[in-house]
Amino acid sequence: MAVTDEAIEKIKGMIVSGKLRPGDRLPKESELAAELGLSRNSLREAVRALSLIRILDVRQGDGTYVTSLDPQLLLEALSFVVDFHRDDTVLEFLAVRRILEPAATAMAASRISEQQLAALSKQLDRLGDAPSVEELVAGDLEFHRGIVLSSGNSVLCSLLDGLSGPTTRARIWRGLTQEDAVSRTLHEHRAILAALRDRDAEAARSWATVHIASVEQWLRSTL
Repeated sequence: MAVTDEAIEKIKGMIVSGKLRPGDRLPKESELAAELGLSRNSLREAVRALSLIRILDVRQGDGTYVTSLDPQLLLEALSFVVDFHRDDTVLEFLAVRRILEPAATAMAASRISEQQLAALSKQLDRLGDAPSVEELVAGDLEFHRGIVLSSGNSVLCSLLDGLSGPTTRARIWRGLTQEDAVSRTLHEHRAILAALRDRDAEAARSWATVHIASVEQWLRSTL
């Protein structure tokens, strides 16, 4: 094991064991290196790596702290990695979204509030019947994010936020080239909203699956 990897594992062990908790300040570099049996250089590299993935927060002139370890914060690293996707992996991102988003939509059916339902309805009304492709895609992202937030699962929300980027271009491309893409998307959004209003988890799950699968099927046919 490389010395930096060993240092990362040792710091991780301190956090997982509870020796270091969210918000705790790490001991001074020299003290921590001696405690863990590491060189200061390998410890410094480990701290730098863990700060990049939001495990540690290095504050200039103040010290290094364990972050809140909030899922949304930690999953920011996923968004960063996802930004480097290749075009030929978009179908794989859509496949993952098709697994996760219908589950989140089904969860939202029993948890979404009347205020949240009203907000989703207003959002669809604002789009009207003939939005531009760019307006539709932006509205699509907002619509689904609102539903996933209503599921009450912050991990799911962060994961799906991270996965939404690579599929945005595919959705715009579809809107520009597939004749009925706009009307179909609006119809599917209204069907999802109706299922949520009825508190029908299985209908909500099914419509969300159909909605994502239609983009996936279209993309497969164009590749």
